[in-house]
Amino acid sequence: MKREYEQRIGANWEVSRRDFLRASGVLLGSALLVPSLGGEADAAESDVRLRFGIVTDTHYADADARGTRYYRESLPKLGECVDRINREKVSFLCELGDFKDQEEPPVEESTLRFLRKIESVFREFNGPGYHIAGNHDFDSISKKQFLSATTGTTTYYSFDKGGIHFVVLDACFTSEGNDYDHSNFVWTDANISPAELDWLEKNLSKASYPAVGFIHQRLDGKGDHFVVNADEVRSVLEGSGKVLAVFQGHDHRGDYRQIEGIHYYTLKATIEGSGEENNSYAIVEVRANGDMAVTGYRRAVSKELAASRV
Repeated sequence: MKREYEQRIGANWEVSRRDFLRASGVLLGSALLVPSLGGEADAAESDVRLRFGIVTDTHYADADARGTRYYRESLPKLGECVDRINREKVSFLCELGDFKDQEEPPVEESTLRFLRKIESVFREFNGPGYHIAGNHDFDSISKKQFLSATTGTTTYYSFDKGGIHFVVLDACFTSEGNDYDHSNFVWTDANISPAELDWLEKNLSKASYPAVGFIHQRLDGKGDHFVVNADEVRSVLEGSGKVLAVFQGHDHRGDYRQIEGIHYYTLKATIEGSGEENNSYAIVEVRANGDMAVTGYRRAVSKELAASRV
């Protein structure tokens, strides 16, 4: 096996006074809010409150490569990710959408077979695994079919671990508010529905801990890869005063931005490129003071995500 590498880049951003003060209430209290993790963190790393794994855009299908997308290779790539994450003994593994793909022309039963196959690899992780809704997950099946074949029960939800509140969002709704279902959508028309937006606001208002978000499509701008009503979603996230970061996929190139004190980290896609050197996945470490560190493997970018504080 070729030698693994990590690409690291330093944090280099400015924090405004508004960001500084907005985040301080949650972040300064985070050391009090976050309980001891016991077995979830090594005693020598007592300042580390939680570690979790992320991977995105595996797009698995038993299909020939098209362009830069090597569909069959996503099985061994995800297998490498799961092996690494298991060795690192993190708390959970989250895939950020576009878990599977389809053949051309699409056949529903074949698509479900691809989904079950990639899910079998995902389930080799020795801990909880979480799915995020991606547009390709519903190109020839429904949300109900996707959930039935995976570990999920709903497409937007929340959970608490290690003194952090995690919020999973589903932007796979059309502008009319309809679920993505058997390709009844245009991939650039990604929306958080009014009902989900209302749920998000109420959910964050009740959260007792600092929060981290997961979503497939991007929230940190405008364009083809972004949620259409991203500005409304960001307004809710910012208004809560609790959100530290959002981890997202969809844009295979990866990216990073900080908006109003919230970090938006876009993980590079697993599907892109042939060979183990073109894999992409990461481990995120959350520290007691609200700082986070992303350790990227293969092509994934490592980054320090510093919390705003006085």
